Amino acid sequence: MTDSTALDPEDRKIVTLARSVRARNGVPEGAAVRDETGRTYVAGSVDLPSLRLSALQTAVAMAVASGAKALEAGAVVTEAESLADGDLAVVRDLGGPGAVVLVAGVDGEVRVRVAVG
Repeated sequence: MTDSTALDPEDRKIVTLARSVRARNGVPEGAAVRDETGRTYVAGSVDLPSLRLSALQTAVAMAVASGAKALEAGAVVTEAESLADGDLAVVRDLGGPGAVVLVAGVDGEVRVRVAVG
């Protein structure tokens, strides 16, 4: 477990954004990513008959579509204990030196910090 109060303010911000989108949209997961310029992208999970994306995959896709070249960090708020391999892979694909993904519970407390960069 990671003490969320000890997080860098920018990391705390993306956890808060991920938590907010999850609650606002009533989706199982919320995610936020920060690109190499400091811009943030926020998304919830997508569950359509022809398209299923996790919240993190959706947030990374939004970053790529907006011109991001790398990621500094991502955060996912979920009830799951860990992330699927596909979630970590999409962050690795866009990459960035030292990129991390914070996995938080629905209460916003960070449970896991995964280095992917």
